[in-house]
Amino acid sequence: MLQTLIKNWWLLALCGVAEALYSVMTFVATRPDGSLTLRTFVNHRSTLMQMGVLALAAGACMIAASIWGSRKGTSWLLVLNGLACSALGLLFTFRTGPIAFRTVALLIAAMAMSIGAYELATARTLRRYRADEWLLRAAGVASVGFALAFLAFVFGWIKLDPGSAAQTLHWVGSFFGFSAICMLGLALRLHKLGLPQFGEWQDLPA
Repeated sequence: MLQTLIKNWWLLALCGVAEALYSVMTFVATRPDGSLTLRTFVNHRSTLMQMGVLALAAGACMIAASIWGSRKGTSWLLVLNGLACSALGLLFTFRTGPIAFRTVALLIAAMAMSIGAYELATARTLRRYRADEWLLRAAGVASVGFALAFLAFVFGWIKLDPGSAAQTLHWVGSFFGFSAICMLGLALRLHKLGLPQFGEWQDLPA
């Protein structure tokens, strides 16, 4: 599976870039004190459509990176991440009315849990590469933390301020920003090491 990701590192990089742009678009909508600004910009249908296209592109790149040219199986955790991100993109791109934060939170929880599970599972196989192992463990724990936080929003364990669109944007933007850093870091690491140097990394979980 890792050999497939090495060959498709540039797709992971594109996924990271799309997620980074999505994160930036959520944060430009708020002032430093957290209150909304550029309200017309945020609520404009074309802007939400652009955010949807970015999420859809990120999801498509993740799915393609997982299966394109794969001969030794597919990482269904990464595919699940891409499908959830694509669903979020479709939700924004073709929305016909208000979008419930509960729906967004569930999709992001699925994204975070799937990528977190993949990172933790992969880290267990890298005990001979301590730096990469601990970086993946840290990223996996943080991703699972995001998933639990969004599930807590869904089930009401953590309360958001009523009507606080800025607070909602901050949480969504923070996750996409974190995910972008993980994707870009992984892509650059794979590109740097290259396929010939990964002879001992061929048995990563699918």
